[in-house]
Amino acid sequence: MADFHVRPDKEEALRQKMERLGIREQDLLEKFVKSGGKGGQKVNKASTCVYLKHLPTGIDVKCSLERSQALNRFLARRILADKIEGQVLG
Repeated sequence: MADFHVRPDKEEALRQKMERLGIREQDLLEKFVKSGGKGGQKVNKASTCVYLKHLPTGIDVKCSLERSQALNRFLARRILADKIEGQVLG
């Protein structure tokens, strides 16, 4: 897994959850989009918004909660894992 600039224990917890749910990195389509809204010029120039699609299920998420692309990549994976877990558990 990539370096998401989060604590190692959080990254490890996400890795384990993805593994438990059968989510593999090669099954993810990841795109970067320019964010909008608050944040000034930097947000409008940098592609900090992350779009993730899990190809086997077709579930997709967009995350632009933070100004850091690395952190948004982590959060997008966590949101995606939560959605897939919700679908699996009913």
